[in-house]
Amino acid sequence: MSHETVRRGLLVAFEGIDGAGKTTQVARVAEALRTAGREVVVTHEPTDGPWGRRLRASASTGRLSPVEELEAFIADRQEHVETLLRPSVDAGRVVLVDRYYFSSMAYQGARGLDVDEIRRRNEAIAPRPDLLVILTLDPKDGVARVNHRGQSNLFEREEDLRRSAAIFAAITDPTPLRLDATQPREAITDAIVAALRDLGAL
Repeated sequence: MSHETVRRGLLVAFEGIDGAGKTTQVARVAEALRTAGREVVVTHEPTDGPWGRRLRASASTGRLSPVEELEAFIADRQEHVETLLRPSVDAGRVVLVDRYYFSSMAYQGARGLDVDEIRRRNEAIAPRPDLLVILTLDPKDGVARVNHRGQSNLFEREEDLRRSAAIFAAITDPTPLRLDATQPREAITDAIVAALRDLGAL
């Protein structure tokens, strides 16, 4: 690849309540990008690092307090940014992250913490995404999808998801690509790929 055709790296965050299909779309978009010749990094939060493992365990064994949970997410995210996200974007790769700091706003905000303060603390250590994808789904449907796949945990009670969904709905900056998660998955993928093409990723 010549110098003139080198494309800049991009950070794409996939958000939405549990059951919205984020992981499926990350995989489908990654395949489309790789087919087009882009180097792609697929990752998720919480990570598989020590802080992320602690958070994942708490989802089934008993949640941390809201403050402890937020601190663990921030520590996990800071390590993620420093070791993978920023270096990958700087190297010209397209990074697809399944959940990012908007999930902290939505989930820890739903537990009563100040959403604006959560955002401020995260944006002090984490870069804003080039594209924010929010998959929208009625919380009742989200719970049904999660239960169907046998992965229900303490994060996925309908009343909690309803509060989280309201916070996701209030996010306007950066302007999110909001997509109805009940659409055919091919249509959702096509819309995301089109947005990435507009950003010069393809």
